[in-house]
Amino acid sequence: MAGVRPHAHIQNEPGVDPHAPRGTNLVVNEIYASIQGESTYAGLPCVFVRLTGCNLRCTWCDSEFSFYEGTRQTVDEVVAAVERLGLPLVEVTGGEPLLQPGVQPLMTRLADKGFRVLLETSGSLDISPVDPRVVRIVDVKCPASGESERNRWENIKHLRPTDELKFVLADRADYEWARACVRERDLAARCTVLFGPVWDRVPPRELAAWILEDKLSVRFQIQLHKYVWAPDARGV
Repeated sequence: MAGVRPHAHIQNEPGVDPHAPRGTNLVVNEIYASIQGESTYAGLPCVFVRLTGCNLRCTWCDSEFSFYEGTRQTVDEVVAAVERLGLPLVEVTGGEPLLQPGVQPLMTRLADKGFRVLLETSGSLDISPVDPRVVRIVDVKCPASGESERNRWENIKHLRPTDELKFVLADRADYEWARACVRERDLAARCTVLFGPVWDRVPPRELAAWILEDKLSVRFQIQLHKYVWAPDARGV
């Protein structure tokens, strides 16, 4: 969930429960403008809307600060903040953004206003209600994440060619598991499939060599923001 140092940032407020029923309100961890660091949109200027809360606890998570910290905002307030940053590309991320019901009207509002909207989601929740104009970047959790049993495989049938599947790989065993998923489920025929290494766990050159050796129809990626800025920087 990607970017480099923000140009604008909404401060966090700890201790807010993101699951409290507040209509179309949202609990927002941060909103900032940056450079997209992952997916086929990597390198493009982008506004990131990071929502608070996550139902998973991946072993290699780099955004644990988004689990609890946030400020409550209306959809109107979030849209206004995005508009002030003045970029045509917006990614809604987390945490797990689909946990909050207000994310659906938020994405629709952004698309109505002409933004290109990306959704980054863990793949553990139903993606079918998402506005069809939104590009869904769906994680497939590998075994080393500790959350592979939470993958919602029913989501595959909802994928469109414009969507993307992302595998984050922590070791060779993860790679072999992901390779089997791609081949057995014919995932590359459905949409773009992304393979990327966990930072500081798998050397990028090694992963690239595995993909080439197997002639796998996937897109290799690295987290660009961690090369441009500090790997542990907040707001990225």
